[in-house]
Amino acid sequence: PVYREWGFNMFKAMESHCRTATAYGSYPDVYSRGRRPDDRMESFFLAETLKYHYLLQAPLEDHGIDILKSHVFNTEAHPLSKFDSARFSELKAKVGHA
Repeated sequence: PVYREWGFNMFKAMESHCRTATAYGSYPDVYSRGRRPDDRMESFFLAETLKYHYLLQAPLEDHGIDILKSHVFNTEAHPLSKFDSARFSELKAKVGHA
């Protein structure tokens, strides 16, 4: 799928341009040629950015989250079941709110 290709291209660009000896740095201005990434990594990078990449690239069987059909993500990249999904109904029944 095209989204996986785009995501993989983004991941390769981060590896090639943002990777430092110990982590991943950011660029305040991506149009500045010859600039090195900052010597710091934002706290959300691992918890959110890489989680999105994992969920985009990993087969559905590995994580059980059908991204496009049953879940949405909050701003911290936590998956939330959509109200009309089978998974939400299953969770509701499990806690006795069927």
